[in-house]
Amino acid sequence: MLMKILSLQDCCWPQRQANSHKGQHGSLAIIGGDEGFLGAALLAARAGLLAGAGRTYLAFLHQQAPQIDIDFPELMMRSPAQVFALNPLDSLAIGPGMGQSSHAKQLLTQALSSNIPLVLDADALNIIAKAHQDGDETLMHLMQQRSAHHVITPHVGEAARLMGCDTQQVQSQRSQTAIDLAQRYHAVCILKGAQSVIADPNGQCVTNPTGNAGLASGGTGDVLCGVVASLIAQGLSAWQASTTGCFIHGLAADQLLAQGIGPIGMRASEVALQIRRILNHHE
Repeated sequence: MLMKILSLQDCCWPQRQANSHKGQHGSLAIIGGDEGFLGAALLAARAGLLAGAGRTYLAFLHQQAPQIDIDFPELMMRSPAQVFALNPLDSLAIGPGMGQSSHAKQLLTQALSSNIPLVLDADALNIIAKAHQDGDETLMHLMQQRSAHHVITPHVGEAARLMGCDTQQVQSQRSQTAIDLAQRYHAVCILKGAQSVIADPNGQCVTNPTGNAGLASGGTGDVLCGVVASLIAQGLSAWQASTTGCFIHGLAADQLLAQGIGPIGMRASEVALQIRRILNHHE
């Protein structure tokens, strides 16, 4: 299969006028972060804020979670129930560090039943895969019937679980797997990994050339999730946000590498800050 390789010219940049206000740059919410995994949701929310969302909300599942992010006090803490009551809410990312409890599944069901554009990441995908393996097709049917667009962001292991195959099969047919996932779940699919593949249900498929081994560390996927959701909140389509988000996520890592930051020890937080620099340079 001959695929288009993304370039900087394919990226879409959110527009920002000098006299604009925060309400014109979208409202984004992140739901995730159960006990022991608060950092995943924090990274996603911080990345969404740094990528330009006008308002960014964060809802932890863990009952004893902090009520403020001291380093990023701009994040507005809410309960999951309060997130679903927000109006407007232009984009919702659900899954980072969420766990697979019955409460998590209930929140995912509520998200899929809404008309909010979604980014489904990490445990949201694991919950969907497990339900399918158990013969429960409710979540899959909700995805297939949604009118609002959504993005799924599986790594190789999650993709294998969603497809009911092994990781070797995914790796040997990355492009076809991404297309199959996009069509099965009626979503834009970002199949993460070296040279991530992005596909949509119509069979459109591209590969991302940016990125390096510095991204092989915890939290970088959460940053990508937050960036894609933020770009959707700011008005980009699911396809535009996915391709642009992937390209600049990898480009940020490449620029850090050129500065001597990585690949060993490159931090997800550093990638998020570099993404902000890229967006402002091209704005």
